[in-house]
Amino acid sequence: MSVLDLARPELRAMQPYSSARMEASGGQVFLNANESAWVPVGDDGLGCNRYPEPQPAALVDALTTLYGVRGEQLLVGRGSDEVIDLLVRAFCNAGRDAILIQPPTFGMYAVCARVQGATVVEAPLAADFTLDVDAVLAALTPAVKLVFVCTPNNPAGLAAPRAAIERLVRALSGRALLVVDEAYVEFADEGSVVDLIDRHDNLAVLRTLSKAWALAGARIGSLLANAEVIALLRRIMAPYPLPLPCVDAALRALSGPGQANARERIGIVRAQRVRMQQALRELPGVREVLPSQANFLAVRFDDAGATYQRLLAAGIVVRDVRRYPGLGNALRITIGTPEENARVLAVLASDRVLA
Repeated sequence: MSVLDLARPELRAMQPYSSARMEASGGQVFLNANESAWVPVGDDGLGCNRYPEPQPAALVDALTTLYGVRGEQLLVGRGSDEVIDLLVRAFCNAGRDAILIQPPTFGMYAVCARVQGATVVEAPLAADFTLDVDAVLAALTPAVKLVFVCTPNNPAGLAAPRAAIERLVRALSGRALLVVDEAYVEFADEGSVVDLIDRHDNLAVLRTLSKAWALAGARIGSLLANAEVIALLRRIMAPYPLPLPCVDAALRALSGPGQANARERIGIVRAQRVRMQQALRELPGVREVLPSQANFLAVRFDDAGATYQRLLAAGIVVRDVRRYPGLGNALRITIGTPEENARVLAVLASDRVLA
């Protein structure tokens, strides 16, 4: 059985849109795409008067090297959000198919499914926020085409053991595509499961440059998967998804100096995460600091609402995650610079709001 047997057959048979950039072959004078012949003011050599490559070769090369995959196993999109949406549209028929998630988890899986008219099946994480493989398999129905696992988990912060991912992908073979969202994996002790792609055609891995690579504003996300899955998604995605300035920013971030800078900052975040965990546990009003392998901490407070307002009054914005299952008294605090982290601790330790 091919993994594409799980996908929508009408999309597999569809004639994809062929853009002018796809059809261009050589040439020096480009009059095939109805573009402007003149560069805009302040272009700085980017050539923004021309449509970008659908999958820019230089960026694809840089990302395949970074992630350790082949070019046909990688799709670059406008952040992981676009890739999640493409997966749901490719594999889920409206009113018939479903996805499976483990709350609490990243909200866009369910949003994309509901926009597509797909059902959302839930198999909650265990009480300690670990991945419950048995619960996932028990909740699986023939309608489920995609199973999303966020590791490290957002918003709780815990990573799923590699053994659990391997067990799950084996059990889902021929039944569903397992999508492992590794948005925060650079901050984790345990590495990526991308090396399992060659062994399991029903495994897909999401990666992003938004977190560890400091490019949230550039919107560069990748799907790493079986070549057939990548080819299918390329058929249905927008013809020109990646703006040239965003591609340029990504290439600079992935250069030698850019990678050295990112790894230095990742080290700072990991060290600051430990410091914040220890310091927060000693503060009055803090009930628990959940273990985290991401660049944030989920913290339980005696009065999370009052704490949120207190931080906000001091100019500090954190994420209120009380609406998530199991996190009814928690706030999510991103690890910032050492100075920003010290300010958070000072506000929480003080009886008054700092000016």
